[in-house]
Amino acid sequence: MGISDEKDLPIQWGGPKKTNVLWKVPLFDSDKVHRDQNQSSPIVWGERVFATTSHWPEGVSQKEYPEHHVTCFHKDDGKKLWDCKIPPGPWLLTDLRGGYTAPTPACDGKRVYVLFGSSVLAAVGFDGKIVWRKEIKPHNFDVAIGTSPVVHQETVLVLADLLGNQSRLLAFDAKSGDLRWEQKRPKADWTHSTPVLAKVNGKLQLLVGSANGPQGLDPTSGKVLWWCQTKERTGDTVSPVLGSGLIYCDSGRGGMGIAVDPTGEGDVSKTHRKWTVQMSEGFSSPVIVGDYLFRLHNPSLISCLKLADGAQVFKARLEGVETAASPTATPDGRIYCASAGKSYVLAAGPKLEILAVNDLGDPSRATPAVAGGRIYFKGSRFLFCVGKK
Repeated sequence: MGISDEKDLPIQWGGPKKTNVLWKVPLFDSDKVHRDQNQSSPIVWGERVFATTSHWPEGVSQKEYPEHHVTCFHKDDGKKLWDCKIPPGPWLLTDLRGGYTAPTPACDGKRVYVLFGSSVLAAVGFDGKIVWRKEIKPHNFDVAIGTSPVVHQETVLVLADLLGNQSRLLAFDAKSGDLRWEQKRPKADWTHSTPVLAKVNGKLQLLVGSANGPQGLDPTSGKVLWWCQTKERTGDTVSPVLGSGLIYCDSGRGGMGIAVDPTGEGDVSKTHRKWTVQMSEGFSSPVIVGDYLFRLHNPSLISCLKLADGAQVFKARLEGVETAASPTATPDGRIYCASAGKSYVLAAGPKLEILAVNDLGDPSRATPAVAGGRIYFKGSRFLFCVGKK
């Protein structure tokens, strides 16, 4: 949900002097390949940084399957430890707007779990070998697969909200890849958003921004605990966020944003809906800091809303900011609206205060990962590590 426990991260990086750039390594072996959009975020576990990419080798048409790769780098110097190629799944995309590499990997310290837009889910060991590989069928997602896998206990959850009343939540055994259970979602239309695990009244819920409004699911069974029906689509690209007892989500495509108290049961449309707001397009997810919700959206805007009632506190332009990369908040009162392109570091408060503006010169839509006092940026061509020198 964009909340980090890291304090005192760098606020300045890049530029002519490569300020605070500890290392920079290429994501591809050649500049002659045709790169997918590769919006997935890098992730960090211990000494390892994992990144997923897809590309078409030189001479290969984009009408064919690209290569899918999971690459492991050492966090200290960016050294490539291994690269694992995942055989594509059954879905050959004819519309490349979303691409093959929107889902971000997940990890449990034993294996890294990767989902690619050809509708293939795989587990890769820390030695770089494929442990298991499963094809997601049917795969009638809308245009592309945007949702990321979620690890819960010993399962890997995949929200497969599809076209044509075939939506379902899938739970794969993390060790074997066997399907443990499947919860059909006949009332759920297609979405691309990733669900979020969060504690509500001391119990974990899987918060879902479904097409028909936000929902809370039991992550052990997929049973819908509560739902808030909306007439407008929500949850298209945006993950829900929880703060101060409310969850917020919107579609990311522009339209209604909604805040709901997640403590109810069953249909809470008339009892737990707190407020709605109109929000312009922005594919990123919002972040909640204290009493305020911050949302990046087009054209290059950030909005700050009062979480209690949705009232606008301020709206300001951050010229050149990537509105598809989600902001990260830190406990020392900063918000990092960051990507490998132009980035802004803001003070997290009711007035716009820009602490720094940075640019790594490798624009992409990937949200950075934060770990161990460092920020890891995945650009269109390079992986960067930023930390205090």
